[in-house]
This record gives sequence, C-alpha cells and structure tokens, in this order.
Amino acid sequence: MQQIPIPKKPMQPGAKKFIIGGLLLAILAILVFSSFTTVPAGHRGVLVQLGAVKPTVLDEGINFKLPFVQTVIPMEVRVKKAEDSQAASTKDLQTVKTTMSVNYHLEPSAVNKVYQEIGLDYENRIIDPAISEALKAITSLYQADELISKREEVSQRVKETLSQKINKYHIVLSDINIREFSFSDEFNESIEAKQKAEQLALKAKRDLERIQIEAQQKVEQAQAEAKALQLKKQEVTPELVQLKQIEVQERALDVQAEAIKRWDGKLPNVTGGATPFVDINQLLGTVK
Repeated sequence: MQQIPIPKKPMQPGAKKFIIGGLLLAILAILVFSSFTTVPAGHRGVLVQLGAVKPTVLDEGINFKLPFVQTVIPMEVRVKKAEDSQAASTKDLQTVKTTMSVNYHLEPSAVNKVYQEIGLDYENRIIDPAISEALKAITSLYQADELISKREEVSQRVKETLSQKINKYHIVLSDINIREFSFSDEFNESIEAKQKAEQLALKAKRDLERIQIEAQQKVEQAQAEAKALQLKKQEVTPELVQLKQIEVQERALDVQAEAIKRWDGKLPNVTGGATPFVDINQLLGTVK
C-alpha cells in the first residue's frame, strides 16, 4: 500500500526569529556566567590560560576571566600546620628523635609561582624534607644533654635554618614548636644518674660551705673576745690601781669612824680568840 506523503507546514518567520533569539540569549547568559569566578576567603586565585600560568593573582571575592579560555585555581594562604618526627644523631653520637610542629603559609602575591614551580603538593615536596634536613643539621651541632639545657637556642637555630630553606620557594615560616626530644633508655638512665650525682655534690658543697661559715664565725667571735680582753687590760693603768687602793682605804676609815661613834667608852670584859677567854676584871684586881 503506497503511503501518501504529508506536506510539511512551513515555519512562520516570527517563530524562527524567536528561537534564534532564545538561543542567542542562552549563549550570552552562559558567556556572562562563565566570565566571572569567585575566590574563597583565605585564598588567592591562580589564573591559567590554555595551560599557561598568567602573572595575575586574583584576590578573594568575585573576579573576571575569559570564558572557556581561562581557569582559576584557588590556593590557600592561611597559616597551615605541618608536624613531623625525625631521628638524628647528636654531636656525641647519641640518637634522638625530635617531634616538631611547623606553622607556615604561602606568600599571597606569589601563589602563581608556587603553583607553576611546585604545584599543589608543596607540603610533601618542600616542607617535610626541609624540616628533616634542618633538624638533622642543627641536632648534630649539640651534645645530647645540651638539646635539653639549650632548648630555646636549638629551637631558634632550627627556625632560622628552616626559614632559609623554604623562603626561596615563596613559603613563609610563621613559627615552630619543638614538642619533644626522645632519647634511648640507656641515655635516660645515665642522665638520671648524673642528676643524682650532681644533687649529692651540690648538697656536699653546701654542707662544706655551712661548716666553713660556722668555723669562721667562731674564729671571729674568739678574735672579738680576745680583742675585748686586750682592751680591758689596756684600761688597767697604775693610776687606776692607786685610785682603787685609796678608795678601799677611805672605806676602811669610814667604817672605823662609824665604830668609834657607836663605842660607849667601855672595853669588853671578855675577848675571844685562839687562847682561852680571860676575865679582865680579875686581872685588874690582882694588879691592885
């Protein structure tokens, strides 16, 4: 059975223009939306045009770019933290494991160079190896016990060394924190024994100083007493002795004068002494 073709209805000129206009508007809208991009807060945008990194760095917020030709790679410029533990040898050939955390950030105006020269994996490529190298270099300059006693100095030297290594890659070191030095059990035991010996030596030194001070005090006290006796001896002059004798004689005369005042003119009838008592009246009668 032969089919009879159905004639197509010709498109009206107005409908054709409407469709074309709609397509143009859609394309224009796509072009407009593709011409703007947003860079998140705390980031900078790397502008890449057909695979080539452009020198322009986009700030956070809305930015213009060429649609379908340019793309934007956001790179964080906030402070980031990296933590690593490294084993190294000290100057006296002790093995020490150092745990350190590092705060750093990308230089905002050079994120395009970081992306171009290193890429997004800059922590594994730059930060971690630099931390390891800086720790080993500085640790080898100190003896094991100095790492503890000079911890602040060691930290400052590690910071300076690490900063020099990463600055050339447009990475800024904010701060470091050496969290722990881990030594072998044998070394820890030797440190503990050394500390005990130092404490005993210090106690003995203090006891000796105390004994010396007490002895010196006794010597000074004896010297002071001897000097006082010498001064007293110097004060005893012949004139002073004569004066004291005169005072004694005067006191004796005063006693005698007082006794004479109190005497009634009568002699005692009986006197006592080493010989037997004698009756004075009897003797006087015999004489008569």
